[in-house]
Amino acid sequence: MSAGSDSAVGEQPAANLKKATKESESANRAASAPAPSPGASATPGTPKKAVKKTVAKKAAAKKAVPAKAAKETAAKKAPAKQAPAKPAKTAQSAKVAKAAKTIPARPTKPAKPESHLSMVRRARRINRELADVYPYAHPELDFRNPFELLVATVLSAQTTDLRVNQTTPALFAAYPTPEDLAAADPEAVEQLIRPTGFFRAKTKSIMGLAAALRDDFGGNVPGRLEDLVKLPGVGRKTANVVLGNAFGVPGITVDTHFGRLVRRWKWTDEEDPVKVEAVVAEIFPKSEWTMLSHRVVFHGRRICHARKPACGACPIAPLCPAYGEGETDPDKAKKLLKYEKGGFPGQRLSPPPDYPGLPAPPLAAG
Repeated sequence: MSAGSDSAVGEQPAANLKKATKESESANRAASAPAPSPGASATPGTPKKAVKKTVAKKAAAKKAVPAKAAKETAAKKAPAKQAPAKPAKTAQSAKVAKAAKTIPARPTKPAKPESHLSMVRRARRINRELADVYPYAHPELDFRNPFELLVATVLSAQTTDLRVNQTTPALFAAYPTPEDLAAADPEAVEQLIRPTGFFRAKTKSIMGLAAALRDDFGGNVPGRLEDLVKLPGVGRKTANVVLGNAFGVPGITVDTHFGRLVRRWKWTDEEDPVKVEAVVAEIFPKSEWTMLSHRVVFHGRRICHARKPACGACPIAPLCPAYGEGETDPDKAKKLLKYEKGGFPGQRLSPPPDYPGLPAPPLAAG
């Protein structure tokens, strides 16, 4: 082969190489150049394949952006993880707890004071109720005449009526009149009344009043308060007992039971017996004074006890402002009842015919 033909053959591959290099550079420029919008036509001189690749990449990028935004939105909307729920409280306990935190405790509003008129009406109603409960109420000392009642009442201080009733039969058998008692041997009298307690002081009192009756009143018991209170050992309480039950003169007997109950019922807060008598006398008509005294004392001895009143068995509980101070259970309260209300003997050895209970036993049998 001639030298000229070899030169032509060598030049042909070199030309092809240059053409490939130019096409590669053009493709690279097209790839790095900004891609035209989806609908734009390729610029002159730009290869069609490079344009298609650029459009495809941009479309993929646009699809990727909405997908990423959707993920972020979903993450924002998704609820945050909550701590384990505590045991649910009831609606009532929640309200109580809320009220305790937000509302300060208020002091209890004091009850409206009872007017004097309301108290009087309530007191009179109590008296009527007690009249139905104790229609047989009576003095619980045995006596046959004013002298025996006077002596028995003096002896009843600091002891029970039962003990006096068990003691006086022998005393009056030995000294039936004021004259007899005034002339008695003091030591003999002391022995007879020893069971009543404080027998020496009581002997002086009953022998002294017997002498005063003999000397000043002709051996008779006077029927006036001012005369009775002048006798040894006789005060307003004893005088009212004698006047009300031996002479039919109305009187209020303020003994321990009477004073305790009228204060418990809020009729008065006075402690002095004379003041208590004056207050109660303003509440009730005079005709009620004697029987009122018996009813209140009966109630205090049988149901409304000092230390443990039987509230659950009390017939006037709805009228009593002190209800609840004692036993309110009906069955337990019944066990606290005394004398005829509890099925036991009374205090008198010789009770009135209408008394529903049993008579008290004599001293020897007691």
